[in-house]
Amino acid sequence: MKKNLVVALAMAALISAPVLAGAPAPKKGGIETADYKWNAQEGEKIEALHKKGDVKAGKEAYEVCGACHLPNGAGRPDGTFPQLAGQHATVIIKQIADIRGGLRDNPTMYPFAVTLSDAQELADVSAYIQTLCIPAEHGKGTGDAALLKQGAELYAKECVSCHGKNGEGDSAKYYPVLAGQHYKYLLRQVTEIRDGKRRNANPDMVKIVKKYTDRELNAVVEYMSSITMPGSMCKPGKKK
Repeated sequence: MKKNLVVALAMAALISAPVLAGAPAPKKGGIETADYKWNAQEGEKIEALHKKGDVKAGKEAYEVCGACHLPNGAGRPDGTFPQLAGQHATVIIKQIADIRGGLRDNPTMYPFAVTLSDAQELADVSAYIQTLCIPAEHGKGTGDAALLKQGAELYAKECVSCHGKNGEGDSAKYYPVLAGQHYKYLLRQVTEIRDGKRRNANPDMVKIVKKYTDRELNAVVEYMSSITMPGSMCKPGKKK
């Protein structure tokens, strides 16, 4: 019953954000503070990482998430909600824990993030999301060949060492899968990281992108949104 109510509220949130107005999310330090440790081994994140996620239980918990991110985890091509399918469980755990703990600002997501009852449920839903195949159809960039070429060069020079040749990321280091992610979502996030507005950003990534011009940022995101990951993409005609 509780899940059904939250799903209903999630659908309402897509129409009217004030529906879920309530206590504001807590706020802790981030990249602007000297003592911020992006990969701190503490708190709810570590507790969830030490638990074995139950995929079956995670599928049930994901019903809350599916209202915005869609049942297959595809998110929205317009970038309002990211593509989640196939994302490393470690990355999902870190990001949700950061939202719940006040290290990442996401007013839309916060009311739903806090519905997860404990670290076990966080581990469960993250384990389920990781099992979903990555939709091949997603929000792409402009299709500008010159921009794509420039982006490929920037990615090979400064991004591939962390995010991988095929955008596979690194589960152990909390580097996200980029393959299949929407262009507009990536552009918003990378822009916020460059401009110091994403408080839980990896400081090493901030150092790389803060020097990028708007064109360079657009170029590298254009390329990122074109990446596919062999073996992890959904088969033609399959949605999940």
